Amino acid sequence: MMIDTLLSQLDNGVSVLQTLLYVDVVQPLFYRFGLMGYDEDTYDALYWVIVGLLQIVAMYALLRPLEALRPAEPWRDRRALRADVVYTWISKLGILNIGFFFVLQPVFNHWQSLMAIHNIPSIEVDGMWPGVTDRPVVSFLIYLVALDFAGYWYHRWQHRFGVWWELHAVHHSQQQMSLWCDDRNHFIDDVIQAAFFAGISLVIGVPPAQFVVLVALGNFMQSVQHVNARLPFGPVLERIVVSPTFHRRHHAIGYGHEGTRYGCNFGVLFPWWDVMFRTASWNRAPEPTGIRDQLPAPHGRGLDYGDGVIAQQWLALVRIAQRLRGTRPVVPAGDAAG
Repeated sequence: MMIDTLLSQLDNGVSVLQTLLYVDVVQPLFYRFGLMGYDEDTYDALYWVIVGLLQIVAMYALLRPLEALRPAEPWRDRRALRADVVYTWISKLGILNIGFFFVLQPVFNHWQSLMAIHNIPSIEVDGMWPGVTDRPVVSFLIYLVALDFAGYWYHRWQHRFGVWWELHAVHHSQQQMSLWCDDRNHFIDDVIQAAFFAGISLVIGVPPAQFVVLVALGNFMQSVQHVNARLPFGPVLERIVVSPTFHRRHHAIGYGHEGTRYGCNFGVLFPWWDVMFRTASWNRAPEPTGIRDQLPAPHGRGLDYGDGVIAQQWLALVRIAQRLRGTRPVVPAGDAAG
């Protein structure tokens, strides 16, 4: 009950900020430039923007001091993190995610109508166990676990299929972990991911308000996983949620992508799926992160994945074109292990 009250208060607080920002800033600008036809959609998007801004503030306030006081490794070049900060601002504002959710909503409403006409049962989490699953906290946890299970397989597919991997490699090409690098992704991959999770959320009946909270919580927890700080979770907690140590192993050269079954530690929020499907690796020793073909010869090819956002986006497309033409060089696995 306390959680329900807290979520309600947070929602009310964001809604107040949403209204103030819209009335005092957005609406006057739209009126001046003749854009009032977009006012309703913009008002809805403002909620997501405010949640994103709050996420960034929370990330920096809570995680940046840990990186300064208890760094897991010294940063060799702070300039390499600048692109990740740009990615964070683009991603955390989350307009893409919420846009897909609302764009797909009419489609799924139509499908649900057709299912009702033809007596095809739909997935209704709230009605699975009346009196239990229809409670907001319980349904929220069910949605969280269901989406994380889908996220595990989405992540494995990113590593399994070559063209898709070249998009995801933008994320893995960062050789200096930080609280910012979670959002370092190719924009095409972001579009695919937004559509994927918005679609699943609508299929299982996630309400829009809970969808926002689910994505915000997931984003913050993934920022924790990438933080460059010694943050031990202990033997119990690290089996419940993905820790920075567990996820760093996923980014380790020779393990995260090149190992047995195309990598390890794919869990987004929970390591349970890695344990269940035998992709977990609990090695706690700090290891170099990145991709093998970034390394200089003879261990790699010294391949440039780009320093800035535009270069990283473009070079991923170049690598995809090379794969499709069959000219993408392959680095020997060397001492890679699963």
